[in-house]
Amino acid sequence: MAYLTLNRAKLKENFEFLKKTFKANEISWGVVSKLLCGNKLFLQELIDLGVKEVHDSRISNLAMVKSLYPEVQTVYIKPVSKRNIAKMVQFADVSLNSELETIRWISKEAVELGKKHKIIIMVETGDLREGVMGEQLVEFYSQIFQLPNIEVIGLGTNLNCLNGVMPSTDKLIQLSLYKQIIELKFNKKIPWVSAGTSVTIPLMLTHQLPKGINHFRVGETLYFGLDLFEEKVIEGMNGDVFELHAEIIEMQEKPLLPVGNLAANPQGETAEIDESLYGQSSFRAIIDIGLLDVDPKYLIPSDEKYEILGASSDMLIINLGKNPNNYKVGDTLNFDMKYMGALSLLNSNYIDKKVIENLD
Repeated sequence: MAYLTLNRAKLKENFEFLKKTFKANEISWGVVSKLLCGNKLFLQELIDLGVKEVHDSRISNLAMVKSLYPEVQTVYIKPVSKRNIAKMVQFADVSLNSELETIRWISKEAVELGKKHKIIIMVETGDLREGVMGEQLVEFYSQIFQLPNIEVIGLGTNLNCLNGVMPSTDKLIQLSLYKQIIELKFNKKIPWVSAGTSVTIPLMLTHQLPKGINHFRVGETLYFGLDLFEEKVIEGMNGDVFELHAEIIEMQEKPLLPVGNLAANPQGETAEIDESLYGQSSFRAIIDIGLLDVDPKYLIPSDEKYEILGASSDMLIINLGKNPNNYKVGDTLNFDMKYMGALSLLNSNYIDKKVIENLD
């Protein structure tokens, strides 16, 4: 069976890098755990790092976090559906919100449970995912701050999550100004201006982050070390915390081109024929993973000499050329992956998950 490894030492290095950087910039932050899909083994690794605040978009994942570490502050990071409010208030200490009616329902549930629930009001800054329009924010807040058992602890925004709009100094100054307007108008303190996710980190590293921004929600950069502006690993961080290991279940030398009348495959794709390849062959490995587990476009072979040719539901086909490494059936091929690839693999019940220690 294919398996996914989390490198404990590399994860710790990434965490310590971010912890030190945020501390130097006087910014608080929480770790987004949704990539881990509630995996108990991997969540324990986060907790063992000393994480005090965990963010997730699945209530069941937050419930698992609370079962492992009840004292951690949990944050639910998408608008909650009405039918899930009771569970959300039970397992999340904080939630991100942009709908007045939803906050009223949360208030009612918090009263019934005898809990104070904290919220971050999400503000639309251009990417057109969730968020209150800026011109409506003052009126929106005026109807919230008197609700029982609700405490507004921040204003936040999401960028680059839907339409690819990147964060900028101007957009984040605008968010900080909204906070100042509300504090002055209502004489209420709002502790956090939550600038967003990993995509905003490069602005901090290049000293372009407005001083009013004091909270981050970080996932991808922790796990992949990425500068999402440059799409490269940040110096001092690791890009290979996760690695996929898949076993070769067939190894044969075969023609480079299919033979016979061609039609669309089950994925609706038709093979493209390069006639210059007729008569040529290569070694092709089939490995024990497929589309059910991950889209191949999110996998990166650790050996640049292999090429991913395609996949069916349960098998992935790799071109090994002349097979210079003499791979055989039973050997393992390794892959790095992009964020969405890791997310799929972590969500698959068919992929084993393991923790390793080494820094090699």
